[in-house]
Amino acid sequence: MNATGTPTVTWELLDGGVKGVAKKYSQDRGRALTTADGRAVVLAVADGHGSRAHFRSELGARWAVEAFTASARIYAHEVVRRGQDAANLPRLLAEARSLPQQVVHAWRRRVLIHEANSPAHGGNPGAAPGGKAGATTGTGVRPTAGSAPEADLAVYGSTLIGAVITERLLVCWQLGDGDIVLVDSDGATHMPFYTGPDMGDETESLCEPEAWRKARLHWQPLTGGPPPCVLISTDGLSKSFADHEGFLAFATGVRSRAASHGVAAVQAQLPDWLGHAAKYSGDDATLAGAVPAAGPGTAPAHPHTDTH
Repeated sequence: MNATGTPTVTWELLDGGVKGVAKKYSQDRGRALTTADGRAVVLAVADGHGSRAHFRSELGARWAVEAFTASARIYAHEVVRRGQDAANLPRLLAEARSLPQQVVHAWRRRVLIHEANSPAHGGNPGAAPGGKAGATTGTGVRPTAGSAPEADLAVYGSTLIGAVITERLLVCWQLGDGDIVLVDSDGATHMPFYTGPDMGDETESLCEPEAWRKARLHWQPLTGGPPPCVLISTDGLSKSFADHEGFLAFATGVRSRAASHGVAAVQAQLPDWLGHAAKYSGDDATLAGAVPAAGPGTAPAHPHTDTH
């Protein structure tokens, strides 16, 4: 922000998704929006598990994005209001760490309202079908004799990735699989949570007990340059590439094409690109992104990733 209080960074957004080949409908949801008078961006994508045991997961993904967006918009306003003073950063970091619990509670409330009005198993949780490998089966609590049936949250199971971006701060959260790629103005890429190739179908989920404890946090003050381009996506996109380097080249290409042709041109091509990915991965593919306008030319600060 300059001396007059006018933001020196403007944002252009990317948002798209396609269903997997031969799928009846997509289990993914995504959203990208600006808030705080255009001074902040909120991104979210969620991937419903989609197996027989998670037959309402498209609803779970939708409500995951809605719950995250609601909490993240409030947080983004606080970052814009207080983030100019470095003395406020510890408080903002603490609030970032508490946000996953808020989101999980809001998601559970929405799921339980739906479940109460339309029980997934006709009021008989014991009728739940077999689970997908690696996914949890709801609350983890077995009803005791004579007790009320325990809601089967697994049928709504979903992953969730979200981000809040301002001129001075980038915060990302992730629960379960999917990808976050940060692309600097020089094309350098960074994936804050990447630990190597995905070796199976296991993933953390919103339907697990105390799911917020497994959410990962990436905290990156931006004191030395412009924000990076931020791209978040469900794993149906990255799985379509032959290797990790190909996926990173795609992310770099998105930013370079946005610079050369404009974000609107990239948004227009996004359905084709995602459709191509879905053809190869066989899975739904959803992407949300924020591309900053050119700002000061110095490099951004080193990031901090918090796994708590």
